[in-house]
Amino acid sequence: MKKKSTPEADLQRAVVSALRFALPKGAIVHHSPNEVTDPGRRGAIRQSILVGMGVHPGFADLLVLSDGRALFLELKSPKGRLSPRQAEFRDSVQAQGFGWALVRSLDDALNALAAHGLTTRIASPVRGAMP
Repeated sequence: MKKKSTPEADLQRAVVSALRFALPKGAIVHHSPNEVTDPGRRGAIRQSILVGMGVHPGFADLLVLSDGRALFLELKSPKGRLSPRQAEFRDSVQAQGFGWALVRSLDDALNALAAHGLTTRIASPVRGAMP
């Protein structure tokens, strides 16, 4: 089966791969599919079932669990915008003290780890060091 290729899907695959390499052993990177893309009545029924099972509208694309912390990452293309439900989710998790970041690039994802105090296996270059 061929993978669906969109700018966000391609970014997500790259971010997941990089996070699995960068995060310490035992860290968890998880994606919860939270919407059904099947058209019509069948898709609507399936979405209704998933909501009843706990799918939360606007849930972030990735959840990172590491160092006793939770960081939610919402991935967007360079011009992508948050939906109202995604903005509500962001506000809710931040109000509860969890980390949340908007990611438009691999650098954004790695910077989000550092900004939220998650350790990585990637060494930062030492400033002023000779090459």
